[in-house]
Amino acid sequence: MEQPRKPPPYGSAQSGGHLFGHIHFTDREAAEIQGRLKQQLGPEFVSTRSGPGGSKVSYIEGWKVVNLANDVFGFNGWSSVVVSTEVDFVDATPDGKIALGMSCIMRVVLKDGTFREDIGYGQSAGSRSKADAFEKAKKEAATDGLKRALRHFGNVLGNCFYDKEFIKQVGKVPTGLVSPIGNTPVAILTSVYLSLPAK
Repeated sequence: MEQPRKPPPYGSAQSGGHLFGHIHFTDREAAEIQGRLKQQLGPEFVSTRSGPGGSKVSYIEGWKVVNLANDVFGFNGWSSVVVSTEVDFVDATPDGKIALGMSCIMRVVLKDGTFREDIGYGQSAGSRSKADAFEKAKKEAATDGLKRALRHFGNVLGNCFYDKEFIKQVGKVPTGLVSPIGNTPVAILTSVYLSLPAK
């Protein structure tokens, strides 16, 4: 079995000798970031795909959550690294196509050293070569792991997708109700908050 590769410590010679991971946020920066992380996402960030039993699964696309992370933490305020990958299966079909599944642990590190990790999964079915199968599965697993790690920081980075009541209500909100954060429109869904039952 492949041994997990540990990423080099931030600020080490291996990572370029810089101080990333040891740069503190100011009190003002921390308060602004915390405020942004608590916000919910608007309907313009919600994509859907088919799920089991004819259900619909809501999710955020990878490029959108990367843009949001850049806006929340700053383009130089966060980083991500592949902690480990593991191939779960590689099968060849009778017609010579390759099916492959793999998992990937991703770590997201903020400039002050705060980090979150989660596991992502990727698969390829029907690829014509192992190279194509690995390329698709690795990218999918890394993107999935990145999204899952980022969501641990707060609602605006995808954690709101785990709130079933929010998902139910967000579909009722017109996409025009947005308020800008940086250069990205992030919805502050007052109408959703008002329609949610009191806890």
